[in-house]
Amino acid sequence: MLDPSSSEEETDEILEEERKVVAAPKVGGARVSPSRTSESSVGLQPSRSSNVRPSSPSPSVASEKEKEDLEKMQREEEERKKRLQLYVFVMRCIAYPFNAKQPTDMARRQQKISKQQLQTVKERFQSFLNGDTQIVADEAFINAVQSYYEVFLKSDRVSRMVQSGGCSAADSREVFKKHIEKRVRSLPEIDGLSKETVLSSWIAKFDTIYRGEEDPRKHQQRMTASAASELILSKDQLYEMFQGILGIKKFEHQLLYNACQLDNPDEQAAQIRRELDGRLQMADQIARGGKFPRFVSREMEAMYIEELKSSVNLLMANLESMPVSKGGEFKLQKLKRGHNTSIIDMGQEDENQLSKSDVVLSFTLEVVIMEVQGLKSLAPNRIVYCTMEVEGGQKLQTDQAEASKPTWGTQGDFTTTHPLPAVKVKLFTESTGVLALEDKELGRVVLHPTPNSPKQAELHKMTVSKGCPDSDLKIKLAVRMDKPQNMKHCGYLWAIGKNVWKRWKKRFFVLVQVSQYTFAMCSYREKKAEPVELLQLDGYTVDYTDPQPGLDGGRTFFNAVKEGDTVIFASDDEQDRILWVQAMYRATGQSHKPVPPTQVQKLNAKGGTAPQLDAPISQFYADRAQKHGMDEFISANPCSFDHASLFEMLQRLTLDHRLNDSYSCLGWFSPGQVFVLDEYCARNGVRGCHRHLCYLRDLLERAENGAMIDPTLLHYSFAFCASHVHGNRPDGIGTVSVDEKERFEGIKDRLRVLLENQITHFRYCFPFGRPEGALKATLSLLERVLMKDIVTPVPQEEVKNVIRKCLEQAALVNYQRLSEYAKVEGKKREMYEHPVFCLASQVMDLTIQNVGRLVTPAKKLEDTIRLAELVIEVLQQNEEHHAEAFAWWSDLMVEHAETFLSLYAVDMDAALEVQPPDSWDSFPLFQLLNDFLRVDYNLCNGKFHKHLQDLYAPLVVRYVDLMESSIAQSIHRGFERETWEPVNNGSGTSEDLFWKLDALQTFIRDLHWPEEEFGKHLETRLKLMSSDMIESCVKRTRAAFEAKLQRSSRTADFRVPQSICTMFNVMVDARAQSAKLCAMELGQERQYHSQIDNLIEETVKEMITLLVAKFVVILESVLAKLSRYDEGTLFSSFLSFTVKAASKYVDVPKPGMDVADSYVTFVRHSQDMLRDKVNEEMYIERLFDQWYTSTMNLLGTWLTDRMDLQLHVYQLKILIRIVKKKYRDFRLQGVLDSTLNSKMYDTVRNRLMLEEATASVREGGMQGISMKDSDTED
Repeated sequence: MLDPSSSEEETDEILEEERKVVAAPKVGGARVSPSRTSESSVGLQPSRSSNVRPSSPSPSVASEKEKEDLEKMQREEEERKKRLQLYVFVMRCIAYPFNAKQPTDMARRQQKISKQQLQTVKERFQSFLNGDTQIVADEAFINAVQSYYEVFLKSDRVSRMVQSGGCSAADSREVFKKHIEKRVRSLPEIDGLSKETVLSSWIAKFDTIYRGEEDPRKHQQRMTASAASELILSKDQLYEMFQGILGIKKFEHQLLYNACQLDNPDEQAAQIRRELDGRLQMADQIARGGKFPRFVSREMEAMYIEELKSSVNLLMANLESMPVSKGGEFKLQKLKRGHNTSIIDMGQEDENQLSKSDVVLSFTLEVVIMEVQGLKSLAPNRIVYCTMEVEGGQKLQTDQAEASKPTWGTQGDFTTTHPLPAVKVKLFTESTGVLALEDKELGRVVLHPTPNSPKQAELHKMTVSKGCPDSDLKIKLAVRMDKPQNMKHCGYLWAIGKNVWKRWKKRFFVLVQVSQYTFAMCSYREKKAEPVELLQLDGYTVDYTDPQPGLDGGRTFFNAVKEGDTVIFASDDEQDRILWVQAMYRATGQSHKPVPPTQVQKLNAKGGTAPQLDAPISQFYADRAQKHGMDEFISANPCSFDHASLFEMLQRLTLDHRLNDSYSCLGWFSPGQVFVLDEYCARNGVRGCHRHLCYLRDLLERAENGAMIDPTLLHYSFAFCASHVHGNRPDGIGTVSVDEKERFEGIKDRLRVLLENQITHFRYCFPFGRPEGALKATLSLLERVLMKDIVTPVPQEEVKNVIRKCLEQAALVNYQRLSEYAKVEGKKREMYEHPVFCLASQVMDLTIQNVGRLVTPAKKLEDTIRLAELVIEVLQQNEEHHAEAFAWWSDLMVEHAETFLSLYAVDMDAALEVQPPDSWDSFPLFQLLNDFLRVDYNLCNGKFHKHLQDLYAPLVVRYVDLMESSIAQSIHRGFERETWEPVNNGSGTSEDLFWKLDALQTFIRDLHWPEEEFGKHLETRLKLMSSDMIESCVKRTRAAFEAKLQRSSRTADFRVPQSICTMFNVMVDARAQSAKLCAMELGQERQYHSQIDNLIEETVKEMITLLVAKFVVILESVLAKLSRYDEGTLFSSFLSFTVKAASKYVDVPKPGMDVADSYVTFVRHSQDMLRDKVNEEMYIERLFDQWYTSTMNLLGTWLTDRMDLQLHVYQLKILIRIVKKKYRDFRLQGVLDSTLNSKMYDTVRNRLMLEEATASVREGGMQGISMKDSDTED
């Protein structure tokens, strides 16, 4: 922003505005009045000057409309004037602050998100989820973003938060961070990749999605003036901000700035002194007139006057502690409060008289020697140089130069305490004489500069030394004498007074500022540091006067008057007089503003807009401000205004401006705004309680209208007002007005209603726990609001009851909104599934209503389950985002959750009542709710959880009863129709049985029944039921096994069928399933389980025994055939004879070998079938052992019975073949040698070998059949 004080561009702009005003259109031939009011109104709003009005159909209607328009224009004009006046006061606060500073410790506010930005962010995340971006992400991150998008970004609560102005990008980021922390913690550990790395990577990707294609550097470059409001602002930025707040035009600001001399710190300090003096006088008037505000007690009236005076005295002390400076840069010094307050008491001036040493000044002089002219007598090559000194100080010398070119440009810097110093400059040439001790002086010049002297270089005639032929020596030099900061003006004046300067004489005067409240007029002589005489200006009034008769000297007069003293001054020109009067007017602090004589005004007026040479620029700006109607605002006495109402307006407009900027401020002002408001209150005496009451009222209005306001901010202001009203004097103000107390009580009631409403709607006022800590601060503030005073804490039970009531109402509100959301979502789903509903909205509504009346139980149950999911989601969000705020009231949050669930229970009960009997579709609802409730420490086995169990316990029992009956029937029917075809690990019936038992147990186990006793009962019952069912299966299988064997062949033609193996496998599977389905921890059930195992084991043994018995019967049938060849039987003799006779004629086959071969084939087939089809190796080994042992015992018994008989050769051959093959085959099947080489086998082997030897002798050989080669025979 440009400096509005004196630039050419701004002057041109002002002149242009003036030309527009002068050239305002004439109406009806009449010229616009140049008066102040009309000039300002026409100049600022030229459109209103037109009297042309449209024709109207009715004069009465037109007059009413004109009257309304006129009233509206008058209101707008009054509002404009009020804002201009307020802006003048604000400008002065900014220009010369002496109480407040811009705070640097305020929390930095975040940029807020607008509706458009939220929509853009939604689209960016949708693009990412659709795969339209180049961001590489794994499935876990995509799922997290999907959940965040659905839960947070699409939430109507977030849209409402954006609308309230309380949602920032940081809020979105924090919610996502909190959202993913749980997900990342649940991920499995990966070597070399910490979860912190995953978190930071996900956050970086989130930022990339959120930012989209925007370059963050460009975003910073686009930062607007409002975006910079969080920083410490310069004066120009503050002016610009409050122009926007108060609706002030730029050229109006420039006029006011220049006319108020805001760039002149002396004028501003003087303005403050006049204001403070006016406030003291006003306090005296109140005390004398008795026009006090209504206080809560009469004793406060005297205290009120003391408070007014002490506040002014404090401001005076602050002003006094300000260093005396030229202004310039915007610096706010730390105030030294309470310093030297005795100076401020205006009635005790005599005790604080200044001494001459108090007004000693310090000056800086710069002496620049340029060249010497007129030096002709010296040879061109002679060396010359100059010396310079301030009398009483050090001496400096220039460089050496040749006499033909005596130029230097050398600067010397000096410091002196003399207001009228003597500067000596001498010209020397080097002496050529051998005995000369000093260089020769050619000339000198003595100057007496003042701070008003010209700064540019000038020629001065030198006093020539004796013996120097050059009589016309001149030296060109510049002397610059800077004004000290505490010198306000200086120059020569004529003066005469009663106590000082008693003779009319011209003297050199300096106006010195000793402190902010102490000024002195001092007269000085040359080369003196201390003044000859001084006049302390406290209590004097300066004004212009006419020329005084009898006083010769001086052309224009002015005087300084005080009770019993008058000092008359005179200057030589008008401009100097105006400057002196202005400087002294600022110094005296007087309320009367001196006005230059009318002749000067007329002279200036003749010149049009161009300033006169004898008038200062400040007078030119004052005339221009008067022309534009601004002088009434500039010259208005601040003490005559109601600053309480003005500040109320200023604070309200500032808050509106703040809430509409680009930051999520939550009602907090920016540092610059806080500074201006603080300075305004201090400077104009706005009571702190009034300020905070207005602030609270404004904040409450906006919070009630949906804006997001920080409860901590409300707490600060409320605590201040509460302390004040209850007499705790937070700002040193002990008086409490009736108005303040009544307003406080009203605001207290409003605040309580607001807080209770916010707690009731905590999910919607503080969505997802945002703003951070706001809900906790709201609860803290409610506790403070409930206090009767500031000392007595409110009973915790009372606070608890209030919060309990709020949370009970919150449960109802949350459930109602959730139900409405579920209905809307359901309608949308129906419309999506049935597009015909979209033909017309009326048809759609009617159809949905009809569907609602005729809703099926299944649809109702589906809606109830969806509603349960939403209920759980709400409770989880409450725990995640709001539980920390309610940490002190966690039991109330549990009650809230139970109340919330009880409301859902009504709908749930209604949905379950209409379900058909023996329908199990509602169990997913129980699982959904129970899985959530059982892991929640507070809700597990709570009221709703108990109700849920009571509701479902009969259903579970009924379900188990029906399943038991169904399974029992399926076993009965299944075994009746069983084909014993292999199915997986057993038969079709056994597989079905075991699957049903396992499914039933899994289902009941997955219910995770929360009540331990009933859960244990269910588990025990299912285990016992499984035992009974498996027992029935085992017995039915064993009976079927025995029946199958009885129906099968008893000869070697018998083949082990597939069904026999399947039955064995059923036993194997039953044993495996019993370990899983019947195992229990307690002793009784463990014993019962052991009984099942024993039953299975005994049954398997019986089945093996039955099968072995079958094998023995088959061997017996073979041996029965061999028994026909026993020695001594008729059949044996006949058979032997027949064979021998026939063998002489034909090749007769060996009788009986086919019997051996068929038996060996039967054994091998049976072994292979059992080995291949039966799933339990242990059963196979046990069966083969018993089979081998039993058949070998049978053979041994058969041979023992024929111990006295010699075996027929055919018997011998068949037995040798059977025994050899049996031994070899069972050894190949893995039967142990200890079993194979039993005593019975040795007996059989030995007998057969003996019989073989006998037969070899008797028959002449066995045709290659022998026991000996059994190891090598194939």
